[in-house]
Amino acid sequence: MNAKERVNIAMRRIGLPDRVPIQFDLSRQKLEEFSQIYGVPVHYTQAYYEDVTYRLSGNELRLVMGSDCVIVGASLPRGYEHAIDENGHTINEFGMKMQQGSLYMELIGYPLGHVTSTEDIEAYEFPDPLAEGRYDDAAMYIETFGDEFFIWGDVEVTLFALMRNLVGMEKLLVDMAKGEPYLDALADKCQAFSLAVASKLVALGVDGIWAGDDYGAQNNMLISPTMWRRYFKERHRAMYVALKAINPDLIIAHHSDGAVAKILDEWIEAGMDVFNPVQPGVPGHEPEDLKRQFGARLSFWGGIDQQKLLPFGTPDQIATEVKRHIDILGEGGGYMIAPAHIIQADTSAENVQAFLDAAKRYGVYQ
Repeated sequence: MNAKERVNIAMRRIGLPDRVPIQFDLSRQKLEEFSQIYGVPVHYTQAYYEDVTYRLSGNELRLVMGSDCVIVGASLPRGYEHAIDENGHTINEFGMKMQQGSLYMELIGYPLGHVTSTEDIEAYEFPDPLAEGRYDDAAMYIETFGDEFFIWGDVEVTLFALMRNLVGMEKLLVDMAKGEPYLDALADKCQAFSLAVASKLVALGVDGIWAGDDYGAQNNMLISPTMWRRYFKERHRAMYVALKAINPDLIIAHHSDGAVAKILDEWIEAGMDVFNPVQPGVPGHEPEDLKRQFGARLSFWGGIDQQKLLPFGTPDQIATEVKRHIDILGEGGGYMIAPAHIIQADTSAENVQAFLDAAKRYGVYQ
């Protein structure tokens, strides 16, 4: 059984693969470190939103380390370079102003930070989702690895995530609470951009789409379920339907950090096939509860704590948690094990290897 078959069987819940499939992402520091360890050069694919770059980069290295998946997505157009302002801040294609933080690029300026009307949204020009060269790397990886490995098309800044990056989180949440009229127009334009990107990736031949919108925080949702229904549920449904019209066999995974168990039932009804990243340690995400309530209709991808366990745990503690998640979420299939976020520089190479070793050791189905 090859990696593509393994992920397909697990994510479609059509039986048991030979073992639980594995996926993981590495920060730039970890990519460079493991590149030296394994002697595999890192190819970087610069995403149109900076933080997604590390989902798309280092595919060759991650495959050597044991991943069953290749992650592709839309990059910057061929020949394009970000503008840099007089203070050294990066201005991306959307007009977002960014500076390097301790871990991530941080947004410090929003192109729609002063939006007040639908007319402001109509006047704002999104980047061309089909710009020349944007899918060069995606096409190359699909051609190179598509027969053996499962290919995810990453569109991880989809609706809510793209809206907040354009407007700013505080303003967006306040304006949603006030019901500002421009919000539907903005959501529609974000949907059109993200759907165009996803549709291109599906046409190129990805096996699944990995969308992303962080609706949760550590203790609860960032917005109410009512607000999620008002602005996002039916837009997600429409996107899923449109993508499956291109390829009916497409698998739809959606990423949301935080505690979002309150909306999982409705999200499944809207068409989500796979829930990622199954952030542990937040209300409603106990693996036993998730598997019992949703396991017949939903597959799980993630679950391994990247906030405390991987950076600060021992290899034995990591192995114990890996086995626990495989025993619970992997029972009967329907699980791909992964850290709940990109592995950052504070996680040692020893602990990364402990995760991989335990996933391979305990993931075998008897």
